[in-house]
Amino acid sequence: MDCGHTDERRRGNGERPAGTVPITSHGHQGAHVGNTHNEQHRTGRRAAWSVALAGGLLCATAAVVGSATSAGATRPAEADRELNVAIVGNPQMEDIASLTPELFTAETGITVNYTVLEEGTLREVVTRDVGAGGEQFDVVMIGMYETPQFGVNGWLVDLTPYATADETYAVDDLIPSVRSGLSVEDAMYASPFYAESSFLMYRQDVLDEAGIEMPANPTWDEVAEIARTVDSDEMAGICLRGKPGWGDLGASFTTVLNTFGATWWSANDDGTIGEAQIDQPEFKTALEFYTGLLADAGEDDAANASFNECLAQYRDGKVAMWYDATVAAGLLEADDSPVQGMNGYAMAPVMETESSGWLWSWALAIPQNSPDPDTAWEFISWATGPEYIAAAGDLISGGWAAIPPGTRLSTYELSEYQEAAAAFADQTLAAMDAAPIDSPGTTPRPGLPGVQYVGVPEFQDVGNRCTEEFSGVIAGRTTVDDALSACQDIASQAVS
Repeated sequence: MDCGHTDERRRGNGERPAGTVPITSHGHQGAHVGNTHNEQHRTGRRAAWSVALAGGLLCATAAVVGSATSAGATRPAEADRELNVAIVGNPQMEDIASLTPELFTAETGITVNYTVLEEGTLREVVTRDVGAGGEQFDVVMIGMYETPQFGVNGWLVDLTPYATADETYAVDDLIPSVRSGLSVEDAMYASPFYAESSFLMYRQDVLDEAGIEMPANPTWDEVAEIARTVDSDEMAGICLRGKPGWGDLGASFTTVLNTFGATWWSANDDGTIGEAQIDQPEFKTALEFYTGLLADAGEDDAANASFNECLAQYRDGKVAMWYDATVAAGLLEADDSPVQGMNGYAMAPVMETESSGWLWSWALAIPQNSPDPDTAWEFISWATGPEYIAAAGDLISGGWAAIPPGTRLSTYELSEYQEAAAAFADQTLAAMDAAPIDSPGTTPRPGLPGVQYVGVPEFQDVGNRCTEEFSGVIAGRTTVDDALSACQDIASQAVS
């Protein structure tokens, strides 16, 4: 397949990336869309990302419909304004896509063409397009891993001037740790739609029936013992991510890795990548623990399960526990959830560290080559501002418990949210506050801060390729030793 980039925004028929669900803010699905630091430091980052892109990204394309507007052209007339927005496919984003016609387009006249992509595909498509200077999207959804690195590279519009000048956005209302995670030297490069840590969710009624009490701050050994105790033919003991991808299996496994005293690479004195550490005993212990727990008490088809699959199995009563993102709690306690009111929540399990939960945000950013950043900001301000959060609670099927959490202090002051989220709101904030983003393990690591990832461009490729090997262990296709050997070779190729 030809992976060449075209500088011209394409409008017309085209092949969309796998997993694409195009939605327009006119309310129907359509065949569209897919669509400072010093210069030496920036150039180095750009080169590193180019290596990562060449080594690990799929060649994915998408097409859009409408009239083209090249970078630098005159801003479209008010009545003709249109945005192409790439978002991740999860319930919160599906909610905003469905509400955009009523709450945004009707008020502004701006048509929003959403491309809804599975998590891994979104990362591949957005990284390729934004990194190559493309104009496929006006707004993209990225996370805390990509945002600082893309910002350093000069690939994103600095949102700070927009945010500080926009009174309706209320920039000081953002939770400080989340804003910091999406910023570089006080320049904010993405606006958080929701933010999260990770914690343990469990069926309180199932544990009560078994006479088991979950500790508020459990160890992984305690969690594993409980999972194996309650596991049955009808209900698995625990659901853990097993689907390949640095942000799928790689996210949850890396938090386990950290707290077991292992790491992907050592760090050189200047913060660059040191020696690969996959062949160390602690890494093997962590992988044997993770894959062994899934083999003994894990969900069905664990090697293909990530957030959405575990959510479905938990809500369907097929698993008793689930370790994953805190944002899931709002979906479990939603008005339309069959397990509403049945759940307990505990801090992310630990072993050698005091805490282990991640810190993450799905956020909206404007690519540097976006032809109309003013209109793009108008959408971002609405989608990630307090106005949408306050309006969504009465309109989405999940009710107030399912509104986007973790981004704004004012969210936790809403009486409706306080009532609906009473079971998990305090635990969510505690988990986010405890996330060890600056020191996630027992040893220093390279790159920018991060918990469930290593903050270097090379991790995207290495994490994707290594989790293919680890998922193979979960599926029974390979052994722990063979997977570790292959991953050590992969990670060693990235050594500085």
